[in-house]
Amino acid sequence: MLAQQLTNGLVLGATYALFALGFTLMFGVIRVINLVYGFYFTAGAFIALYLTRTLGWPIAAALPTAALLSGGLAIAIDALLLTRLRRVGAPELSSLMVTLGAVLALYATATAVLGPDIKRFPASVIGAEAMEFASIRITQAQVLILLATAILVGCLLALMQGTRLGLALRAMAENPDAAGLMGIDTGRLAALVSFISGALAGAGGVLIGLNFNAIQPYMGEAMMLRGFVVIIVGGLGDIRGALIAGLLLGIVEVLTAGYVASGLKEAVAFAILVAVLWSRPAGLFGRAVARRA
Repeated sequence: MLAQQLTNGLVLGATYALFALGFTLMFGVIRVINLVYGFYFTAGAFIALYLTRTLGWPIAAALPTAALLSGGLAIAIDALLLTRLRRVGAPELSSLMVTLGAVLALYATATAVLGPDIKRFPASVIGAEAMEFASIRITQAQVLILLATAILVGCLLALMQGTRLGLALRAMAENPDAAGLMGIDTGRLAALVSFISGALAGAGGVLIGLNFNAIQPYMGEAMMLRGFVVIIVGGLGDIRGALIAGLLLGIVEVLTAGYVASGLKEAVAFAILVAVLWSRPAGLFGRAVARRA
């Protein structure tokens, strides 16, 4: 029983980590709290739903397509709402308020167009059969979640740590003004970060939709709350911290639901957040920033 719960928690945590990676990348590199990020999660799920249910695409093609289109949507919204704010050096609160209004409008529009009812992937998209290993039962959707998360996280880490582009992104995260003076096109990098973040969120939406087979316009809103917990606990802007904190949160939620009460999942997540902030205000892997007068 415990092994099964840990497996389920690992699968759920993998989706949390995937979602939070894009969120923490966006904040770490371009220093913006983009509340529209949760809508990219919703958009990815609905795009994959349309491709599979209406056009009959296999999930192997619908998943990357939904991720890419969600990334394109992120670039468009960033250009429309946030580029001007970065150019004039607006404070972070400005981006927070602008994206808050935008996400409320987007959710309302999506609900009006798509309806508030829960929608589901066709049964033929992915098999319902489960495999068993040493009394642990795992479905095909869960296997896909773990494989897709491992591949996407591996590609992101390889990009950030093993390429010149990743070096430029890390330089921009450290000091965007100095990076610009060194010849780095910070505008193009900001667009790239938006694309990568939107693609990761979109992929996460598809995977969560497959895991629970329940898609509705406001699904990204609940995920945003967990995204905040993950990036704060892991350390703002720290990719490794977001990955570990996402997996930890998923396991803790599943164990709480299985052995205590399902209604306490959010309370436990909040308790973890408070405990970490009390003991390590910068997060588990974050670095404290010295303030100078």
